[in-house]
Amino acid sequence: MTVLAVDAGTTTVRCVAVDGDGRPVGEERLSLPPANPAPGLVEFDALVLAEAVMGMATEVLERHGPVDGVGIASQRASAVAWDRSTGQPVGPGIGWQDLRTVARCGELRAEGVPVAPNQSATKFEWLMGESRATGRADLCLGTVDSWLAWVLTCGKAHVTDLTNAAATGLLALDGSWDVALLDCLSIPASSLPEVVGSAGVVTAASVLPGAPPISALAGDQQASLIGLGCVSVGQTKLTAGTGAMVDMCTGDVAGTGADGCYPMPAWATPDGVAWMLEGAVLSAGSAVAWLVDLGVVPDVASSHALASGCEDSGGVVFVPALSGLGTPTWDDGARGTLLGVTRGTGRAEICRAVLEGVAHCCADVIEVLARTSGTKPTSVRMDGGMSANPTFVQSLADASGIVVERSSELEATALGAAALVRVATGDATDPTDAMKGWQPAELVGPRGPVDRDRWAEAVSRARP
Repeated sequence: MTVLAVDAGTTTVRCVAVDGDGRPVGEERLSLPPANPAPGLVEFDALVLAEAVMGMATEVLERHGPVDGVGIASQRASAVAWDRSTGQPVGPGIGWQDLRTVARCGELRAEGVPVAPNQSATKFEWLMGESRATGRADLCLGTVDSWLAWVLTCGKAHVTDLTNAAATGLLALDGSWDVALLDCLSIPASSLPEVVGSAGVVTAASVLPGAPPISALAGDQQASLIGLGCVSVGQTKLTAGTGAMVDMCTGDVAGTGADGCYPMPAWATPDGVAWMLEGAVLSAGSAVAWLVDLGVVPDVASSHALASGCEDSGGVVFVPALSGLGTPTWDDGARGTLLGVTRGTGRAEICRAVLEGVAHCCADVIEVLARTSGTKPTSVRMDGGMSANPTFVQSLADASGIVVERSSELEATALGAAALVRVATGDATDPTDAMKGWQPAELVGPRGPVDRDRWAEAVSRARP
């Protein structure tokens, strides 16, 4: 069988044909980085995103089709509002990193309402407020998977799966929308999508050649977890893209979050719900992109060559809190901090310090997941754009003290979406069956201990 996987990430959109052995056999991709119209604002054009997906999917299908199903994996918690009658977006798409609702989240938390700015809840509230000001009333609200499913089915499906729904901050414990929270935020339940399983036929993607069925939906991190074969209890993965997300499979036990990590559904099938623990680094690849903006390196790919030009950072430490700090502190007020700079500090030392700083943040998250779950991983499987950077991969192994299993696929998200389609069509019994043959491209072990106390001191100085 062949599957079409749509991977709508934060900065890149891909459409990938995946064969029955889980191998990509054709791909189209387009860079669609979000806009930053003002400090703290992260926006994207939902219509441009939809048109890009339709165009690339059509090209892939014309070359490699027909396919047995379509799987959609997407950036979580980003919010889109559109007119139900016209299908046109209302206002900007709001990215998951957007901080425009930080103050509102603070107000709500003071009232005992547990919402965070990196969830969709207050983004939906903001979009509803903007629409009321313009007189629009009958809106659909959704995360990126909901929006793409709507577009691909010509408005026949307004759905999301459990993994994406959980990232909105609006889900009750029983898997339904939290009516009390919706009332608090003045969000009508009728505007929200139906919550469905991660693997299961929704309806036909009628705008695509052959109208293949949409058969899987998943958040990008959950899809990556599956795509990296982390489907047994304790297996841990790191996806280092714009941000970095670390996830540990906990099986049928949801667990309890602590120290800034949180339980999330990993996938939902007719056999039940599997869970994972997650922690986040808010700035990873975006910290390297910042170096490009400053002219320190000409492009992201050059960061390894520059950083490897020096044996160490020369005492320079960088805390990549460009959008605040995630796990374990979740400090919105923290700021990117460069310490230890001397007259002898050069571009190479700064570049290495940035890569090492992201690695230390990731190691912090791995430590939290191990402590919270009671299971210390012996290795971490890694994908994402930064997995192609040897300096970063080695820095991660050094900072965490465990082996890094680098994926042969730079982006495993599409493979996870394809695996869920195979489950939905009966080609695999469950994600474990679908990913049983996973193998790393490379194993990178730690070279020796590093000074984590010095790193902790740097983090304390980055916080207000």
